Amino acid sequence: MTRLTPLTAFRTANSPTDAGPADLGHPALSRLTDLSREFAPDVNFDIYASLDAVEDEWRRFQHVAECTAFQSFEWLATWQRHIGARDGARPVIVVGRFADGGTAFILPLAVESRRSVRRLCWLGQDLCDYNAPLLARDFAQRVTPSRFLALWRELLARLQSDRALHCDWIEFEKMPHSVGVQRNPFVDLGVMANANSAHITQLGDNWEAFYRVKRSSATRRRDRAKRKRMGEFGEIRFETATEPDDLRRTLDTLWEQKKQIFAHKGIGDIFARPGYREFFADFACNPNSRRLAHVSRVRIGPTCAAANFAIVFGDCYYHVLSSYCHGEMTRFGPGTLHLRELLAYAIGRGLRLFDFTIGDEPYKLEWSDLRLQLYDYSAAATWRGWPASLLSTARRRVKRFIKQTPLLWRAVSRVRSAMGQLLHPQAARQTPPPAVKSR
Repeated sequence: MTRLTPLTAFRTANSPTDAGPADLGHPALSRLTDLSREFAPDVNFDIYASLDAVEDEWRRFQHVAECTAFQSFEWLATWQRHIGARDGARPVIVVGRFADGGTAFILPLAVESRRSVRRLCWLGQDLCDYNAPLLARDFAQRVTPSRFLALWRELLARLQSDRALHCDWIEFEKMPHSVGVQRNPFVDLGVMANANSAHITQLGDNWEAFYRVKRSSATRRRDRAKRKRMGEFGEIRFETATEPDDLRRTLDTLWEQKKQIFAHKGIGDIFARPGYREFFADFACNPNSRRLAHVSRVRIGPTCAAANFAIVFGDCYYHVLSSYCHGEMTRFGPGTLHLRELLAYAIGRGLRLFDFTIGDEPYKLEWSDLRLQLYDYSAAATWRGWPASLLSTARRRVKRFIKQTPLLWRAVSRVRSAMGQLLHPQAARQTPPPAVKSR
């Protein structure tokens, strides 16, 4: 563990001064003391290079802080164990504390080496749909934006003075505009909009009432007709996997179905990357994290027609991964059927929000009533980091321009799909994904 001493400038207002009793009695000096207390910094921070060193405080804090499931200790510790350690990511966990000792924030960061250039990023950044700090619920009331930026500059200075933790450039991705009800302090950096946003729906107390509000009568009739057609293939059952063996079998099915979907769209199979399958399987099966995972499937007769992996954290259901089978029943929408079952499941558990997470797919827009803007940030910290930072910024601008230009995005998607079918001819022979119809 690397534990740096809290900033000496962050002395509390109650710290002793060098003035004697006679000096403190002078009106001018008394007023000066009042002013110094009014503007004295009341936050300090420590830096740790080990998750274990802050596990207890992190676990306690995440239950009272404003944060997302992707900043839970369970999620990031599992990521570091299976992916981060393998890739040489060095954790940089910054814990801020108020003068009274209460936790003010936790920044789960990491330093990674890429082609001899050291990058400061969020821990687990690539696999997290949201990257953000954990914030005390009264953080925004006690720490002004300018105060946070001063903290950020001091943090960078301290990291750069440490040979083990210094970086050449900073790259933060997928940062939400808000964390809970608070503005994310990191959006006050020189951020740019991410190519995607995220979508959330507010759940009600009753599935049928929620369903009637969200879907027109014509769409509900079409849903019933498709369900009836799927019923011709066998009994339809919504099942939640709970036992380790069943969890692994369901996840194996999800991987294979996603592999076909990726191949048809010309997207690389992320689950072929080292450690990825092990990460999700461990998170779902490990006694320390399994209570946060929800793995389910829709079975039609003997076939697993659709599967999903989600996180249940706080009052929110995070819909992270989903898949569906390819074949004759695909055109009747087993994935859409599964989504309805998941929304009903979340309502049945008394959850308040259903988070579709990152991505602007049409089906998310149909169900959602909240849109969450995401931001990226890139900056060089040394001359070695300038090329990487400039390339990162240019890549994001091009990607966003393509995605925000419908004609161009459709053209790119068609070309990518065609290339995917050439590279994966077996997937090209599968039934293509069904189009999602609007209300």
